[in-house]
This record gives sequence, structure tokens and C-alpha cells, in this order.
Amino acid sequence: MPNSFGLNRSLGGAIAAIAVVSLLGSGVVLVTLGQLHEATGARGRSSQVIRALGEFRAAMLNQETGLRGYLITGRTSSLEPYQAGRPALDAAIGRLDALIGRDADASRWLADAVTAARTWQTDIGEAAVRGAADPATRPEAVRIESEGSGKRLFDVFRERLAAIESVEEQARVTQNARLAQAERNASLALWGAALVTLLICIGIGIAINRLIVRPLGGVMGFVERVGSGDLTGRIALTSRDEIGRLGMTLNAMAAGLADLARTNRAATADLNAAAAEIRASAQQQAASVEEQFAAVQETAATVDEIAHSGAQITRRAGEVIATAQATAQTARSGLRAATDTAKAMDAIREQGEAVAGNIVALSEKTQTIGDIIETVNDISERTHLLALNAAIEAASAGESGRSFAVVASEMKLLADQAKGATNQVRAILSEIQRGINTSVMLTEEAVKRAAAGKTRTDATVRTIEEMAARVEENVQTFQQIVASTNQQQLGIEQVTGALQNIRQASQQTAAGTREVETASANLTELAGGLLALADRYRL
Repeated sequence: MPNSFGLNRSLGGAIAAIAVVSLLGSGVVLVTLGQLHEATGARGRSSQVIRALGEFRAAMLNQETGLRGYLITGRTSSLEPYQAGRPALDAAIGRLDALIGRDADASRWLADAVTAARTWQTDIGEAAVRGAADPATRPEAVRIESEGSGKRLFDVFRERLAAIESVEEQARVTQNARLAQAERNASLALWGAALVTLLICIGIGIAINRLIVRPLGGVMGFVERVGSGDLTGRIALTSRDEIGRLGMTLNAMAAGLADLARTNRAATADLNAAAAEIRASAQQQAASVEEQFAAVQETAATVDEIAHSGAQITRRAGEVIATAQATAQTARSGLRAATDTAKAMDAIREQGEAVAGNIVALSEKTQTIGDIIETVNDISERTHLLALNAAIEAASAGESGRSFAVVASEMKLLADQAKGATNQVRAILSEIQRGINTSVMLTEEAVKRAAAGKTRTDATVRTIEEMAARVEENVQTFQQIVASTNQQQLGIEQVTGALQNIRQASQQTAAGTREVETASANLTELAGGLLALADRYRL
């Protein structure tokens, strides 16, 4: 099938072009990002080298400042900058070694600077510190520090550090330029990829409008005309892609619909004529069957009324029996419920009496606790008095009785706390006693009400027993009435059965005739509808 997937290839090519442009743009951006990362790392290393160089200078300056202060003042505390500068210098040298790495020039300059710094520490710093420790040799130590050798060593490592710093500053400027160029490259790559993608998308939009949207508009117009009943038009085929195949299929469908409408129109005319003949014959037969059915219906109506009356009597009697039996069952259920209620009231009364006994016992125990609290309160008052006497004795004893006074004070505090606690417990016991008295009264009232409820429940049980006995008697009487009514009904049902058979035969004949008439009417109506439907289409 040639060119059956033209739209797929066109759209797939456009999407592939967008993907290729996106991949190329992403590759350029990734390369640029790698350059940015590399330049950023190099610039960061240069900055770290410059900071480490500054730390190197600061450590040496601190050592020189501390040494001069010590030589001037002679105080050991003035050596603190000198002593702190030595580990700081070691740390700065270690960082510079790690950062400079394999750079030959920078490594040589750093080695010269370190040699000059170590020489100053050994020949100048340590010698001056040892000499200044002894007053006799202090002038010699001052002379060592003030000679020009120390300045020459400082000039050497400053020069070497400045050379390293100059190289790193130049490297940082170069890396800044690389960073700026990489950022410009990334921006150009992003904007270029976006512009190319936008142009491809615009081309895809134009192609979709020309290849899909416009042809689909023509197809939709043709479908709307077919839906409104116009089968005369056809779709103009301008391509062999998917939409062209759709147009060919719709043209074939419209031609098939036109053939079907012509065939349907002819068949519907024949069907309408046959339905009219059948309906006329069915109406004649229905008239004769209706006359026969009217005679049978009048006879059956009289017998039906007699049978209906007997059935109503039997049904009403059955309903009365069912009601009476339900009433009896309800009475028995009520009797059982009342008996259970009486038993429950006895149990409630017994439990209430037991609760009352427990509450009384609890009241007696609270009384015992009150006596114990009185004893504890008495002990605390005596302890308070003893503590007071002990405090007086300790005061009279003077210095030797001070520790005993502390013990007496603690005893007094303990006695006060015990007295306060007994007062709180006494208040709580009073509340408990009042609650117990209230519970005793409520329990006695509940026991009295349970006894009264038991008396009323016993009276209810006796009443329900009498009602149940009377209901059972009524059920037996109604059952005898129903038995005699059933015997009379049997005779009437035999007569009704014979008439029912005759009436059913007449009904079946009349129903069949009406069904034939209805079917013919429906057939006529269907034929008219088919004719109207066929007339909608223009061929």
C-alpha cells in the first residue's frame, strides 16, 4: 500500500529533528559545563594558594613581632605571638605543598621561601630567645635580631612568595576569562538550540495545518452532509496518506448507504400494502370473538362474585386466627419478659443490700483512719514541742550546740509537714465520709424502689397470664369457624373452575385476535416510518 504512512513519516521526521537539535544543544551545554567546572576549580585553587601565602606571611610576621616584644620587655608572655606563629607557619607550608603540586617553578620558589623562613627561625629566632633568657647575654641576643641577616631572610621569602602570588593572580585572571567565555558559549548554545527548535515547531505547525487540519475540515463537512441526509456528494481525494484513505472509505460508505436507501424504499412500499390487508382481516375476526366472549363473561362474573365472597370470608377468618395466634405468642413473650424482670428486680435488690453493707464497712474503716490521723497529729505536735525545746537547749549550748540546732530545726520542719499532711488527709476523709453517707441513702432508696418494682412486676405477670388464657380460647373458636367455611368453599370452587376454563379459552382467542390486529397496526406504522426515513435521503 504505497504511502500509507506518510503522516507518520512526516511527523516522525520532525520529532527526530527536534530530538537531534536537543541532543546537540545538550552536548554543547555539557561540554561548556565541564569547562566551567574546570575553570572554577582552577580559580578556587589559585584563591586558596593566595590565602595560604597570606597565612605564611602572617605567621612569620607574628613570630618577628613576638620576638621583638620579648627582647624589648623581657616578659615571657610577649613570646605568645612567636610561639603561635610556628604551628601556623607549618600548617600554611603544608597547604601550599598540597596546592602547588607538580608546578616546578612554584615548588622551587616555595622551597626557597621555606628555607629562608626555617633559617630565620633557627639562626635568628631561637638564638635570640636563648640569649635573651640570660641577662648577661641579652645584648648579644638584641644584636642578633637587629642585624641585617634577619631582614635579608625576610626579603628572600617575601620575594619568593610574591613570585608565587603573581603567578597565581595571573592564573586566576586567565581562569576568569575562561569562565566568562564558557558562560558565553553556554548561552549561545542554549539560545541557538531554542531558536532552531522554535523554527522546527513552526514548520511542524504549518505542515499539520496543510496535511491534517484542512483535509480533516473537508472530511467533517462531508460527514455532516451525510448525517443530514445528502448522499449525492463525494470527497475530493488529493492525497494517498491516512486522510486520503479515510476519504476513500467515506465515499464507499456513502455509495453503500444510497443503494441501501433505494432498496429499503421499494421493500417498505410492499410491506405497507401487505400489513393493510392483514389488519382488515384481523379486525373482522376480532368482532366475532368479542361477541362470544361477552356471553361467557356475564356467566362467569356471577360465579366469581360468589367465590370472591367466600374467599373473603375465609381470608378474614384466617387473618383473625393469625392475629389471635400472634397475640398469644406476644402474651407468652410478655409473660417471660415480666418473669425475667421480676428476677432482675430481686437481683438488683440483693446487690443494693450488699453494696449498702460494703459502704457501711467502708465508713467504719474511714472512722478508724480518722483515729489514726488524730494519733499522727498528736505525735507531730509533740515532735514540734520537742524540736522547740531542743532548739532552746542548742541555743544555750552555744557553738557546740550548733549542729544540734540544725537537727532540731529539721525536726520542727518535719513536724510542721506532718501536721499539714494530717490536716489534708482529715479534710479528704471528711469528703469521703460525706460521699459514703450520700451513697448509703441512695442505695437504700434504690433497694426500696427495687422492692416496689418487684410488686408491680408480680401484678403484671398475673395479668398477662389471664390474657394469654383468653387468647388461646379465642384461637380455638376461630379455627372451628374456618373449618366449616372451607367446606362450603370447596363446592363453589368446583363450579368456578368449570366457568374459568370456558372463560380462559375465550380470552385466549380474543387475545390472539387482538395481537394479530396490533401486530398488523405496528407493521403498518413501521412501514410508514421506513418510508419517511427513506425519503430523508437524496439519491
